[in-house]
Amino acid sequence: MHAPSPRVAWPLQQLASSPSSLKLNLLISSSPLDHHQPHPYISIHPSSYSNLQGRRRKEARNQIMAGPATDGTENKPPGKPMSMGQTLLEKGTAMMQSLKPIKQFSQHACTFALYSHDLSRQIETHHYVSRLNEDFLQCAVYDSDDRSARLIGVEYIISDRMLEALPAEEQKLWHSHAYEIKSGLWVTPRVPEGVVKPELDRLAKTYGKFWCTWQVDRGDVLPMGEPALMVSPQPDHPTGTVLMMPEPELVMRRDDKYNVKTESLAALRVDIAGPIRINPNADYWRNHGKGFVVDVVPTEMKRHAPFP
Repeated sequence: MHAPSPRVAWPLQQLASSPSSLKLNLLISSSPLDHHQPHPYISIHPSSYSNLQGRRRKEARNQIMAGPATDGTENKPPGKPMSMGQTLLEKGTAMMQSLKPIKQFSQHACTFALYSHDLSRQIETHHYVSRLNEDFLQCAVYDSDDRSARLIGVEYIISDRMLEALPAEEQKLWHSHAYEIKSGLWVTPRVPEGVVKPELDRLAKTYGKFWCTWQVDRGDVLPMGEPALMVSPQPDHPTGTVLMMPEPELVMRRDDKYNVKTESLAALRVDIAGPIRINPNADYWRNHGKGFVVDVVPTEMKRHAPFP
């Protein structure tokens, strides 16, 4: 299978017709020169997710109430402390280099995310947002806004117009932002609501794809294993069998930190329209009772590749 684009391609091929046995191939091709390079083979398939109930709910609540370290020391990965020489080197290179992509991050948002395959696992997330154009944003996602914050993933945000142009199988990996914005769960710390309101109006009509690469909530001191697809909070399912909202304790702790009230923000956002309709393929986990998990499997690599 070849990438249809000369740059970066993410072709998604359905290998089975039944949603319960759906598999997706993820083939990455970084440039026209590497079509004969070895490619990673990753399968993404639906998995029945866990709900917040019983022992898992109690464990999740205990983790929430424990909270992050207040001094930042607990969040640091293992390793030797920075030497004076390394510190000076870091300072010197920062002065001499432009770091242009980093300087494009102009917005900090704090919200919550759930693992698509296990809704009992919920995390507070800190998105540092760079808008590339009116239809596309990219976010570096951290576990806090402290100096020692860990980079735990990346989220891409696209407009509803752009999502409609994607293949149906790709749309299933994206979540809507309308409820997250209107409910007051998405906040822009220390920025007055009146200032950020126009941006919230635009974000309410967007969709995100969030891959978590460092699962710090389960105690990983280093990025371990395969990435996890994350989803946004949504109204609880009408049947009551699927709980999709973050734990109240988690929200309360965030609100106390930034001196905000989620309910008050929701009241201020009642006039935010959101999209005309939520794409039926988005929020797939909510509509079909299936999350997505990633399996990394061995594959034969190309042995005769041109040297770069």
